[in-house]
Amino acid sequence: MAISNFIPTIWSENLYNALDKQYIAVSNCSREFEGEIKNKGAVVKICGVGKVDVSDYTKDYDMANPQTLSDTVRELKVDQAKYFNFQIDDVDRAQCTPRLMEAAMKVAANGLADAADKYVYSLASKAGASVFAEEATPETIIEAIIEARQKLYENNVSDSDGVVLEVSPAVATLILKAKMSLSTDNTAALDHGCIGNIAGCKVFVSANIATEMDGIVPVYKCIMRTGRAIAFAEQLSEIDAYRPEKRFADAVKGLHIYGAEVVYPEEMVLINVSI
Repeated sequence: MAISNFIPTIWSENLYNALDKQYIAVSNCSREFEGEIKNKGAVVKICGVGKVDVSDYTKDYDMANPQTLSDTVRELKVDQAKYFNFQIDDVDRAQCTPRLMEAAMKVAANGLADAADKYVYSLASKAGASVFAEEATPETIIEAIIEARQKLYENNVSDSDGVVLEVSPAVATLILKAKMSLSTDNTAALDHGCIGNIAGCKVFVSANIATEMDGIVPVYKCIMRTGRAIAFAEQLSEIDAYRPEKRFADAVKGLHIYGAEVVYPEEMVLINVSI
């Protein structure tokens, strides 16, 4: 790719597509609040309403006065900003395939996606409930998953199609061993990062799951949530191609701004797993 062939809108779209293919945590978030995000520091206001009372109706009797609904407002702050800035020397470009720049952009997208996923998983402590699986085994990890699912059921989260479980690779290994011993379905992955279903949840594996140390023992902050529990908003606010003044090279730099917030904590359970 030469500078003369660089069209920002096309490359931004390509980068968005590459990001979407790499996301795991972000792909399981609500994206409906993105709107027009232009700069780091923007705030997206997410409004909701409280519970609507349901009462008995009696024929020929007046109903009670209309209920005054309480509203809630959560703020999704777009306070994260990451950038990339790389160059490819003219000599290297001449000696390599024509798609060298495209490959470099995909690698950049992978780095941006990793950073965004880590940020989403850093919100695990904001879950409305938590369960523990200490010194987990294939048997006890299943018990913890079922307990987490129970907590969602208790919060009237009954739509199993919209619930995902996100775990670290080490925890995924325990789940796969449990699935084998239970003779459950172990077919190929359904989506990027997905290893199948358990307890009515799609199971996704990510190396970006938050981890804390309990002495020398890692505690993985796995989460079970609905698709709307966490909201995410992003914008590729800048993407430019240029010629570095002191080099014979093509260079590209881009700015990725985003934010995430737990908007329905009652639809999210933290599963603390130590192995």
